[in-house]
Amino acid sequence: MTKNMVKKKIFKHLHGPQERIGILLVNLGSPKEPTAKAVRKYLAEFLWDLRVVDVARPLWWLILHGIILRIRPSKVAKKYQKIWTDQGAPLVATSRTLAQQVEKRLQKKIRGNLHVDYAMRYGSPSIADGLRGLRKAGAQRFLILPMYPQYSSTTTASVFDAMTSQFHRWRWLPDIRFINSYHDHPLYIEALAKSIQNFWETKKRIPEKLLFSFHGIPQRYFDRGDPYFCHCQKTARLVAEKLSLKDDQWQVVFQSRFGKEEWLKPYCDLTLKELARNGIKTVDVICPGFSADCLETLEEIDMENRQYFLQSGGQDFGYIPALNDSEDHIKLLCELVVQHSFGWPETMPGWDAGDRAVKANRSRARAIKMGAIE
Repeated sequence: MTKNMVKKKIFKHLHGPQERIGILLVNLGSPKEPTAKAVRKYLAEFLWDLRVVDVARPLWWLILHGIILRIRPSKVAKKYQKIWTDQGAPLVATSRTLAQQVEKRLQKKIRGNLHVDYAMRYGSPSIADGLRGLRKAGAQRFLILPMYPQYSSTTTASVFDAMTSQFHRWRWLPDIRFINSYHDHPLYIEALAKSIQNFWETKKRIPEKLLFSFHGIPQRYFDRGDPYFCHCQKTARLVAEKLSLKDDQWQVVFQSRFGKEEWLKPYCDLTLKELARNGIKTVDVICPGFSADCLETLEEIDMENRQYFLQSGGQDFGYIPALNDSEDHIKLLCELVVQHSFGWPETMPGWDAGDRAVKANRSRARAIKMGAIE
């Protein structure tokens, strides 16, 4: 093998392995460091995804590498520096904690072996790393959980693309299940409502307006069949009903638009300015589409959009944190895993890990006796 050749990791077939479920929590991702160089690498991967930007590739390559990646990285890096922690990017750190806590909780709930890991759609650890990790841990059944409550082709479908592209290279495929949304799951709605109530109790007031801010997508994506807009509306409506809010007490808005084309409306920043100019003094914002706090919530909403509201005449702006690693969020994720893994051996009442291990060892011994390579 020459120095220019890449050595590939080969997974040989294992005889009599200890069976287990592998769960992969997938989130969007963050740059490795809050530097222009790291952000440029991250944005190059993120914005080249055809699911995210569906412009013709030759034209988009010229725009991306000729303009965007020359200008945006340094600006975005400064934003990341405002929210960076000792553990790194908040999104990655929280995703890591969630994987650990979900595994700990599920070990008590599901009798048998399971392994939970996390991955990022863009950046590190990659989906390829996550899938290999599940296989290395001996998982024979994979459950993939994208951490996007509302389905969108730009997020959930992109995770599916990245996952299947890796499986194209595998000789052996596991049993696979994929969760494509949980925007109206009762535990999700309950967790959001409780987080809002707790925030209001802490502040000792209810705002004149509660905004549900979701990450935007181009309007034409929705026009062509992406259900994201409808999922967002349903999530907000169910939470508002849970809180017994009147129609004029809450509103759905969309943030983080990019480029000059029309995106889903109303826009969050323009709405906040308009509310303040119209005499609304107190506003709270929650971002239900983000399972963990990140640049778009901590910097864009809690810093940038806060200033838009206050500078336009508002007096009290509250940002309600994402569910992050809260007890209610962990409970929700565990319930999703249990529901979607139903019927797999490890979840059945008669599952006996010890008995399975004995049978696995016997199977391996027979295979070796027949000439299998250890």
